[in-house]
Amino acid sequence: MSGTAIMVHGAFCGAWAFEAFRQPFEAAGLRVLTPDLPGHGPDEPAPSVAGLSMSDYARDIAALCAAQAQPPVLIGHSLGGLVAALAARRAPVRALVLLAPSAPWGVAGSSVEEAATAFGLHMLGPFWAQAVSPDRSLARRFSLDRAPHPMREAALARLRPESGRALWETLNWWLDPFMTTSLGPGAASAPTLVLAGESDVVHPPATVRLTAERLGAEFRLARGMSHWLVGEPGWEGVADETLAWLTSLRVGV
Repeated sequence: MSGTAIMVHGAFCGAWAFEAFRQPFEAAGLRVLTPDLPGHGPDEPAPSVAGLSMSDYARDIAALCAAQAQPPVLIGHSLGGLVAALAARRAPVRALVLLAPSAPWGVAGSSVEEAATAFGLHMLGPFWAQAVSPDRSLARRFSLDRAPHPMREAALARLRPESGRALWETLNWWLDPFMTTSLGPGAASAPTLVLAGESDVVHPPATVRLTAERLGAEFRLARGMSHWLVGEPGWEGVADETLAWLTSLRVGV
């Protein structure tokens, strides 16, 4: 397999989220890029993300895609999945893989937990202009719940603030008059695979399935898995399934 794969991390994270997940793709012959989203670099001050929009993230990834010699495979996890889907509307990609993606504009949540998370953002005061600190207690319970203790604690230590504006645009899309996270009309322009963790509470399978339908994508369920598809036990199976799907498309062959 040849070509480039670009992996887009989720909220409160950075390129480090793919340290293990990238390895099977590189072993398969792909050149893998794992950029930090704007404001998320390890040397950037925490307030750097304040005021950044999902559009800023999508433009940054789209520019990276456009800079490649050939359209890349674009892979995104969680909020990064939505960023990837938005970027794929702005630049050509060979294939799109969304792992437990945040839902785009127009796709409503399917659980009480999703509604509570969206409402909870409003309790932070002027969140729109804030750099929102990660809630490590919630991350332990819901995002990293299946990760072994050493891995979980190491990931928690590396979490960093996220843009309150980007979170609001994603979690409260129905209040956004600019429809920032809208994917526009029609299906995705490239073959698309969407995976959901069977036990994911952050982005439950029912919601992720609706996102897949919105994109005209193939939907698959990762049995027994939760939200951290790029690192929790079983991540190798997610990587293998993604690579097998890409091979079936003869992407990079």
